[in-house]
Amino acid sequence: MSSKHPRAFIRNELSSSRALILMERELMPKTLEGQITMEKTPSYFVTREAPARISAMSRDTKLIVVVRDPVTRAISDYTQTLSKKPDIPSFESLTFKNRTTGLIDTSWSAIQIGIYAKHLDNWLHYFPMEQILFVSGERLISDPAGELGRVQDFLGLKRIITDKHFYFNQTKGFPCLKKAEGSSKPHCLGKTKGRTHPNIDPEVVQRLRDFYRPFNMKFYQMTGHNFGWD
Repeated sequence: MSSKHPRAFIRNELSSSRALILMERELMPKTLEGQITMEKTPSYFVTREAPARISAMSRDTKLIVVVRDPVTRAISDYTQTLSKKPDIPSFESLTFKNRTTGLIDTSWSAIQIGIYAKHLDNWLHYFPMEQILFVSGERLISDPAGELGRVQDFLGLKRIITDKHFYFNQTKGFPCLKKAEGSSKPHCLGKTKGRTHPNIDPEVVQRLRDFYRPFNMKFYQMTGHNFGWD
């Protein structure tokens, strides 16, 4: 193979990357002065290529990541999948490569996603911590106005969302808006949210807590915030 081929390949790769970034910019809605454009995709935080692509599009982007207890998150992930595929293996069997030895299967996405420190390390190669806000999923339930107050401060917005905007929905198990924008009716998240989790073997839950503990500790150190998952 001639030496030209690798250079041509690299040029093509760079051209494709630039084209992708331009396309992403075009897909974003136009932002007028004084406005903030927001875009949400759950997989960004765990997608290895995402930080570089977002940085190339705009280094000034502010990033908001909602995190929750990784054990609860894994069970919730499984619950969502179970609702679509009732014949999938049990949570316990998917958790371990070998249950006898207690070796956790980190290749399973439900487990992999909760290793927050690993994913954050990737983002910190492209964005400073000051541009990243981590929102507690637990506090979004217990104190939605307080947690959204942090979001408003982070975005440089006036605090207009308060406790009066929420009520607790006993059926769902989390807060809902008393009135959605442009509507006189209350608004809750869809039926895919708030599903009852299956009963998981307590021993498996404890093994997962032991597995995540060092990763959680590192995540607390990196963010300067203890989320209280232990």
